[in-house]
Amino acid sequence: MSVATQSRRPAADTGARIEVRGLTKRFGDFTAVHELDFVVEPGRITGFLGPNGAGKTTTLRMLLGLIRPTSGSATIGGRSYHDITNPLREVGSALESTNFHPGRSGRDHLRVLAAASGISDARVDEMLELVGIPAAARKRAGGYSMGMRQRLGLAAALLGDPKAVILDEPSNGLDPEGIRWLRGFLRHLSSEGKTVLISSHLLQEVAQTVDDVVIIANGLSVAQGSIDDLRGEPTVLVRSPGRDELGSALLAAGLTSERDGSDGLTVRTEDMARIGDVALHSGVPIHELRSVSTDLESLYFQLTSTPENRNRNLADPQDGAAGSGSALQGEPVERSAR
Repeated sequence: MSVATQSRRPAADTGARIEVRGLTKRFGDFTAVHELDFVVEPGRITGFLGPNGAGKTTTLRMLLGLIRPTSGSATIGGRSYHDITNPLREVGSALESTNFHPGRSGRDHLRVLAAASGISDARVDEMLELVGIPAAARKRAGGYSMGMRQRLGLAAALLGDPKAVILDEPSNGLDPEGIRWLRGFLRHLSSEGKTVLISSHLLQEVAQTVDDVVIIANGLSVAQGSIDDLRGEPTVLVRSPGRDELGSALLAAGLTSERDGSDGLTVRTEDMARIGDVALHSGVPIHELRSVSTDLESLYFQLTSTPENRNRNLADPQDGAAGSGSALQGEPVERSAR
């Protein structure tokens, strides 16, 4: 059954815009997140990326009201999580794949959550079918594989047909088939107008899934925008023994180029056929012609490997650059005092 036809339940009319403004979290003298700003729009999938310890999970926990920010705000549909009357019907989230009683069946885990929000058992069974684990629903969740736990967490997140869906590392534990299924599933959610925010370390997978990205390092935003915008201007690499002659012909045709190596040119265009036509009419042979773009993985490492953005967890603890305390081993956790 295709993702597009798996659920017959009416979709939410629109998503809930997620806004993070000046969000900061300090644990003593350690700053986990510093003045973070970004927006997640309805009907789009946004990837939240950064090295381990960059502040991703801390940010998501503040967004979901699990820890208090030191300053700034994080809202969903214009409200903080604590001000949402029935959160399960507004925001679906899955931050941990072990957030269940190991002796309880997957179906009973969902029934408990559903009962707390006035959701029927029929919706529970629908979600188990939707995420592809109906056969395992009556087995104890403690015996689930990591991939099955991820699917159970996703089912829990979607119980209330929320307008916004927030997922932390949803691909963890999924096999290639499961990852492909997840990609289509997230696309289905965004096509319904839902707001989808996912954190992930699988850069190649994110590049095939998301519309927008937010990249952070050491608690700071280093880049954000649409995938296409961040990749930059389309460029074509052409190699020819008659490079200089070809460069002159391209300029006459209105195409700007720059030298690349001993026999190459990079041309600011995405129209490779036009370059081929110019070379043909000029009688210049071509040895290579290919599109060049900055993929997400290259962009990510360019941004997070600069001296100011280098992962503080990798710094020599003796040089004082990484801060102090056990917080450097991961993202600190603070229980909500609500």
